[in-house]
Amino acid sequence: MEQDRLDHILMQWQRESPQLNAAPLAVVGRVLRIARLLEKHRETVLAAYGLNVWSFDVLATLRRQGPPYQLKPTDLYSLLMLSSGAVTNRIDRLEQDGIVARLRDPGDRRGVIVQLTDKGIRLSDQVMPVLFEKEQALLAQFATEQECETLVRLLRQFLVSLERSLDG
Repeated sequence: MEQDRLDHILMQWQRESPQLNAAPLAVVGRVLRIARLLEKHRETVLAAYGLNVWSFDVLATLRRQGPPYQLKPTDLYSLLMLSSGAVTNRIDRLEQDGIVARLRDPGDRRGVIVQLTDKGIRLSDQVMPVLFEKEQALLAQFATEQECETLVRLLRQFLVSLERSLDG
């Protein structure tokens, strides 16, 4: 079996501190490395559309809400798991680019609703198929459909467990 960077790092830890149980690094290190590589890949794909990962997150979150493709900022904070300041900055930028608009909230005179514009809907509908196709191609390079299903099941179990124990 071909070795990766983590195998080398684990061997170094074994050599330098044999009493240290570095076994968790075999999983955690790989998950982190895969996440970085996938994010870099996404950045490359999204850049062709004038987007980056953070702007895409807002775009995709609004698009998957269905018509009229809108949310209150507090709902965006929650769904994106970000601070209000971070989301406000993202909304400001997307609004400048004509991808979202801030509308008055009819249920709250002081509130606003963030809505995808027609441009934002078109952009989302262009980007999503390309991104999913490219990500599918990456997965197909290393695993069969059945292996991907197994990986999804294991990753879901890991994520649910982490969210339960760390998100409290």
